Amino acid sequence: MEKTLSIIKPDALKSGYSGKIIAMLEENGFVIKAMKKLHLTKKQAEGFYIVHKDRPFYDSLCAFMSSGSVIVMVLEKENAIAGYRTLMGATDPSKAQTGTIRSLYAKNIEENAVHGSDSKESADFEISYFFSRLEII
Repeated sequence: MEKTLSIIKPDALKSGYSGKIIAMLEENGFVIKAMKKLHLTKKQAEGFYIVHKDRPFYDSLCAFMSSGSVIVMVLEKENAIAGYRTLMGATDPSKAQTGTIRSLYAKNIEENAVHGSDSKESADFEISYFFSRLEII
C-alpha cells in the first residue's frame, strides 16, 4: 500500500465542496489514514512549498494557501500517488478531464481545489510536514 498527501485548498472549503471531495476519495478506494483541518500561516505555506521558491507563482500560491482553512489528509491505497493525481485532474481545470475533482470544483489554475503529492519523495516530505507517525492510523 502506498500513501500520499491530499490538501483540500481554501477555495474548495469556502465553496462548501470538502464533503463532496472526501466522498469522491472514498468512492475511489482511498482510505483516509489521518485528517485535520487547519489554517496555515504564510510562513508555514512557504515552508511547505519551498520546492517552488524560485518559481514566479510562489508568493501568490503561499498567500492563497494561507488565506483560509485547509483540510490535510494522508490517503492510502495501491498506487495512491498516481491514482490521486488522476482523480485530481490537470492543474488547469479547463484542461482537466470531465469528472475529476478539478473539473468539478476548481475555479482556475491557482485556485484549483486540491493538492496532491507528485512522487514518493514529495509524499514522504509532505506527510511528515503535517503529521507525526503517531497521528497516522
